[in-house]
Amino acid sequence: MSIQIGITDDLDTCFDLRRIVFIDEQNVPTEEEIDEYDKTAIHLLAQDESGPLGTARIVIDGETAKIGRVCVLATARGQRLGIGLIRKALQIACDLDGVKQAKLGAQVHAIGFYEALGFAVIGPVYLDAGIDHRDMVQPVQ
Repeated sequence: MSIQIGITDDLDTCFDLRRIVFIDEQNVPTEEEIDEYDKTAIHLLAQDESGPLGTARIVIDGETAKIGRVCVLATARGQRLGIGLIRKALQIACDLDGVKQAKLGAQVHAIGFYEALGFAVIGPVYLDAGIDHRDMVQPVQ
């Protein structure tokens, strides 16, 4: 299986993936999942010959590249797609002028996953869409 991860303009596919994972699986309200940042974000799509498998987005806020909406279909989990999406997002952040750090809001159960990719926890636990999160950061070069 050959997986490609790249920037996409196919927002409908990204939204479909996010709907399946966040709205259907995790019960995130639709009005909290799709927001105004989607219009200006850099969207990533992971896919293979069978079709789309995962997505993420990057929102630029000054010197920070905020990585979010990272999701992989249940049928594709365990294939390192999440790692690929985060690494691609970090690569893009490194290539953006003026960006000095990547930041994300990690679901608490996924903190170890992000720590293994070089992120460090900052700040307290907070609720986002009814799910416990913590902010995490990583410098980019």
